[in-house]
Amino acid sequence: VQLQASGGGLVHPGGSLKLSCVASGDRFRDSAVGWYRQAPGNVREWVTTRALGGASNYADSVKGRFTISRDDARNTAYLQMNSLKPEDTAVYYCRLFKWDIWGQGTQVTVSS
Repeated sequence: VQLQASGGGLVHPGGSLKLSCVASGDRFRDSAVGWYRQAPGNVREWVTTRALGGASNYADSVKGRFTISRDDARNTAYLQMNSLKPEDTAVYYCRLFKWDIWGQGTQVTVSS
């Protein structure tokens, strides 16, 4: 299984972006999926997880602003990011937990 993340870009504070993470093959539906991010000079941090049963958890820093979802028919996970702040600037990575597989990352920059 390979993951391909996309959807990053430059957005003004208060704006929105939607990231996508597409998995190759047909094993996507067998694993929980999550998003992480890494800002320059910082360690990679967990952002959110979507379990197989549908439960979602979020880091306090994004709760109420970010929403994770998944479409198993399309082997795709999404991260809807609203009310973006400059401190959300980072490279965002998706992850399949069952096999510890990571996508290549997509850059999100929030700046005026």
